[in-house]
Amino acid sequence: MANSIMLMGTSSHVGKSIITTALCRIFHQEGRKVVPFKAQNMALNSYVTKDGKEMGRAQVAQAEAAGLEPMVDMNPVLLKPTGNSCSQVVLNGKAIGNMSAREYHKGYSLKAFGAVTEALERLQKNFDTLVIEGAGSPAEVNLKANDIVNMRVAKHLNAPVLLIADIDRGGALASLVGTLELLDEDERALVKGLIINKFRGDVTLLTPAVDFLEQKTGKPVLGIVPHIEDMGIDDEDSVSLDDKVVEQDQPQADLHIAVIQTPKISNFTDFDSLAAEPDVSLYYVKRVEDLGEPDLILLPGSKNTTEDLLHLRECGLEEVIREKVAGGTPLWGICGGYQMLGQKIADPLHTESANDEVAGLGYLPMETTFAAEKLTSQVQADCVQLNFLGREITGKGLYGYEIHTGETKFDGAPAHPFQIIDRSNESVNIAEGLTCQIDGQGQVTGTYIHGIFDHDDFRRQILNALRARKGLGDLPIQRSVRQEKERAYNRLASVVRASLDMEKLAEIMGERP
Repeated sequence: MANSIMLMGTSSHVGKSIITTALCRIFHQEGRKVVPFKAQNMALNSYVTKDGKEMGRAQVAQAEAAGLEPMVDMNPVLLKPTGNSCSQVVLNGKAIGNMSAREYHKGYSLKAFGAVTEALERLQKNFDTLVIEGAGSPAEVNLKANDIVNMRVAKHLNAPVLLIADIDRGGALASLVGTLELLDEDERALVKGLIINKFRGDVTLLTPAVDFLEQKTGKPVLGIVPHIEDMGIDDEDSVSLDDKVVEQDQPQADLHIAVIQTPKISNFTDFDSLAAEPDVSLYYVKRVEDLGEPDLILLPGSKNTTEDLLHLRECGLEEVIREKVAGGTPLWGICGGYQMLGQKIADPLHTESANDEVAGLGYLPMETTFAAEKLTSQVQADCVQLNFLGREITGKGLYGYEIHTGETKFDGAPAHPFQIIDRSNESVNIAEGLTCQIDGQGQVTGTYIHGIFDHDDFRRQILNALRARKGLGDLPIQRSVRQEKERAYNRLASVVRASLDMEKLAEIMGERP
């Protein structure tokens, strides 16, 4: 039977995912067969596995830290909010339909727990250590009876629990004490230690607080983890975008790239590799006045494409984007953003919203019709004919993934910049994406391939084309996405290992007498 440790929090966004990631890398460095697990995720940032299944991105980062290929058993239930207290339910990597919060929590969640226990059984057979992440808080009394991600999992495995609080937001001591107070006695007994996260300053000043917590709760404080700047690890939730806003007039950046932040933005990690470039200032835009003078505008994916498109129209962002494109600013769309660039988006089955049909931005000669089935696949593509700002962009073996609903049809003989050569490990020859010059002014490009900018050489070619347009010289490849991630995981592991009482953790996990 595999050993396990479970990380729960006093609330959302306290650092459960990051500390889970850290422990995965620490145990991997120790030579263990370690695997991450989260029973149920709620996020718009998702990923597609090699076998074409959908899972939350947090477990993808944790899998990478553990030296593993992501697989859906790590996250058997994924909820993707669609709006109006409704979510698409993804079970074992496949969408099974939309449910209201009441329908899911009152009627379906306990049924989904069967998939959770089956996934856990498979993982226990194949790994020696499970690092399990909870969600939100285990003390939400209104949700507790049907909760399948926190104490129900801990009880099922009899897993020891570490409770995490975020001291950066304030009230950490009260939240730890209050959470424990709201747990049932048997649940409280499973909590074996406390962690204070995101601390800034002199840790010795917290000694009285640690003494108080241990005396008040009877639980040991395993450590105080400092606030870590620029971790370089994928974020799961769009709430983290509030920490990513960069002023568009940052003087030290040669290039300024604006990402339009729609209400249902998804897979914004597509742009993290761009943001990490030393000559790039990448910022997220919610309002017209925040757009500034970007060198490139990006339209991201969306879980509700037609509603987000109407939002652009209503808030004035569509008009200002048109002004920029007319002035020569290039515009790229990824997935839902790509669909928005066409002539029309139809949703006859109302798979995303109540809108039957919405006019697109009209830049690209294509129309998209949503269907019941979602395409989820990993792909490999070549860049075959992309003239970007007067430069021929090339690229072989660009890896990424598709995750979208709908079929896109094209008018005439459009220029497809990419050719998919492998889809879900099958050789194919599929023209992909579209690019168009708008009346000799700005250039508009779209693709369904998530992660297209993660290819180091392709990304640098795009950025150098933008630099040339501003009269700046080319730069060589500045960063390797893969190497940067490895460094980030190792750095995180080093900080957390130094911050926690690892001997006490081993004792809690039953690995020390």
